[in-house]
Amino acid sequence: QVQLVESGGGLVQAGGSLRLSCAVSGRTFGSYAMGWFRQPPGKERKFVAAIKWSGASILYVDDVKGRFTISRDAAKNRVYLQMNSLKPEDTAVYYCAADMSSKSLGPRESNYGYWGQGTQVTVSS
Repeated sequence: QVQLVESGGGLVQAGGSLRLSCAVSGRTFGSYAMGWFRQPPGKERKFVAAIKWSGASILYVDDVKGRFTISRDAAKNRVYLQMNSLKPEDTAVYYCAADMSSKSLGPRESNYGYWGQGTQVTVSS
């Protein structure tokens, strides 16, 4: 089992920044990937960014390229999502997820078998 716990969400004004953190624990193994997804109010959950635990591969959705940065700290078993230049449309519950089975990095939610509880990010205009 893998446990994921997000933190760092909150209320921020448009143009501001937040850094989300995801603590990873449990039976992690092999070359796995970590992803961030978000679910705006009344909408479906969608992919934001992902990173191979090795750091060798990173993927972003177009909406956040140039504004968000995903990274990981192997020593601390944490994954981060640095979010800059936030917009009201970034308002969502943000989820950390782990993909322990896919060989390649991808945005498909079904690839990620482990999920955190989510953290709320609210961007005011």
